[in-house]
Amino acid sequence: MDVLVLVLAFVVILAGAELFTNGIEWFGRKLELAEGAVGSVLAAVGTALPETMIPIIAILSGAGSSASHGIGVGAILGAPFMLATLAMFVTGVAVLAVARGRAGGDEMRLDTKVLAHDMRFFAIAYAVAIAAAFLPTDPAWPKWLVAVALLSIYAWYVKGHFEDDPSVDADDLAPLRFRRLDRRGHAVNPGVPRLRVVNAQVITALALIVAGAVFFVDAVGHLATSLGVDAAILALVIAPIATELPEKFNSVIWVRQGKDTLAMGNITGAMVFQSTIPTVVALLFAADAWHVNGESRVAFLSAGIAFLSAAVIFIPMARAGRLLGRRLLVGGGFYVAYLAIVGASLAGVF
Repeated sequence: MDVLVLVLAFVVILAGAELFTNGIEWFGRKLELAEGAVGSVLAAVGTALPETMIPIIAILSGAGSSASHGIGVGAILGAPFMLATLAMFVTGVAVLAVARGRAGGDEMRLDTKVLAHDMRFFAIAYAVAIAAAFLPTDPAWPKWLVAVALLSIYAWYVKGHFEDDPSVDADDLAPLRFRRLDRRGHAVNPGVPRLRVVNAQVITALALIVAGAVFFVDAVGHLATSLGVDAAILALVIAPIATELPEKFNSVIWVRQGKDTLAMGNITGAMVFQSTIPTVVALLFAADAWHVNGESRVAFLSAGIAFLSAAVIFIPMARAGRLLGRRLLVGGGFYVAYLAIVGASLAGVF
């Protein structure tokens, strides 16, 4: 029964995420934002919402439960890890699949400055977030200060993208899913929906995501108990696969359309978001769970893997001023390596 609930929750979450991403891109178009703001902030937030709602619901509704807090921490750590490894691999495969039809082969057509900007903020924010896990569990106020610092970092990051020059046109976006609900507006201008319809789609999507997240958290908790598996590890492995990778299909579509900055910004922007906002929730409401100890060391090791994968991919990009699709494939190797570590831990090897 728990597995069935998980599947249904996945469907609801992903449906909401697809609607939200599509709607928030149109919201950015209405506000005449730059490509970096749409890809790295608006689309990235939409992509990140399912994974974000899972730990938030788990922590806030757990009433201090160690299992719920474990699910929350696992989901928070799992998102940057999955983005830096498996999501990179999937995008790299998409680039190689279309490379023969491109003049430059697998060299991606993107603004490396946008990605370098994102990765600098990710490295700083996630390093601060993980460092907070080594602080004493009591008193909690130092972690609250770290939460304020992370919010400030993300606000500064968003400010930088929103100050860029507008560059998004309606032709760059998929049609709004709710466009036909506004018959009058569709008849006048079928290509560009009215803002009220965009807002209605975004609100509907948020409702679906929240509902799916509530059922997901409950099912993971029951499943972890029945299998005798640590809830944090189960959430770290299952939650991002179920909620992050299917949504990465947007990045695959953008790669096929030659919009590589949007495709990669969707991932790197989500990495910045996931390293700050969900962590803030953990630091404020589950400070004792955001702590490295004997039980949580394997979960927090995922952060080290995420840092390594991101460094291998993006440091050469920053030096050379270009990014090759084949380099993204290394993320798959880091993902497999971490799964081997998790398997060894579950088997009692260490």
